[in-house]
Formats: sequence, structure tokens, C-alpha cells
Amino acid sequence: MSRRIVISTVAGAVVLAGAGAFALAYAGDQPPVLTHSTARYAAPAADRAGSLGFTTEVTASAGVKSVKVLAWPATSSLTKEAPTAKEMAHVESARCTPAGGHTARCTYRVTVSRGDADTSPRGRWHVAVLATDEDGHSTFDAKAAGFSV
Repeated sequence: MSRRIVISTVAGAVVLAGAGAFALAYAGDQPPVLTHSTARYAAPAADRAGSLGFTTEVTASAGVKSVKVLAWPATSSLTKEAPTAKEMAHVESARCTPAGGHTARCTYRVTVSRGDADTSPRGRWHVAVLATDEDGHSTFDAKAAGFSV
């Protein structure tokens, strides 16, 4: 093999390795990504309690540390100013299970009593989500999903 081919091959390998290292470093600094977020509300019936269920998939290269969930009515005072990430730190957490790779499937479920349903505003509701990875990066979506009461 000629010396030029060897030098060109080595230089190319160094450039590719550097690009790969940069890509890995850059990917590690990305905040969590929320996908496939859905909410489902079932009103209480005469013989059973109702429920609110929320599911989302969170992808985080550093791993998912926590997912906080808050349902809020569109007709509330929050419609002028949605909840903030800081406020979300104090709400209930979803339960997350591995879903392959760097993705976790996170589910939140709460029982809705007849009394809760009777005093809740009717109409459109939103689900706010705060996902935090093990490196401390977070993603906040004030309207990750919606449902009607």
C-alpha cells in the first residue's frame, strides 16, 4: 500500500472518531424527549369510582430520574398562566418502567371519587408533565395531553 493511502486512511479514521465523540457528547447533553402522551378520563358510575390515567414515553440518554404529572382544567386561573416547571417539582410522580434503549414508559393513574367529579370543572383539561433525567436536564410540557370531563 502506498504511503499516501495509509496517511489518508489514518486521517479519515481520526476525523470520524472525533465526529463520533462529538456526537456522543452532544447527545448526552440533550434534555429528555416526551412522545406518545395520552390521557384517559373515566367518570365515576353508580357502582364504581372513576379514574384518570396518563401515559407517556420518555427518552433520555442519561436515564429517566422522575416524571411529574399535573392535570389542570382549561377553565381555571391557570389558563392565563400555565403551571411552571418549578411548581411541577411538588406534584405527584408517574411510575416509569424500561421500554427499551434509553426509553421509559411512564404511567400515572389516580382514582376519581363521586365527590371529586361533582366538584371538578366541566370541559377541557390539560396534563402538564415535567420529565427529569439522571444528569439533571429536564423537559416541561404544560399541555402534553388533554381530556374532557
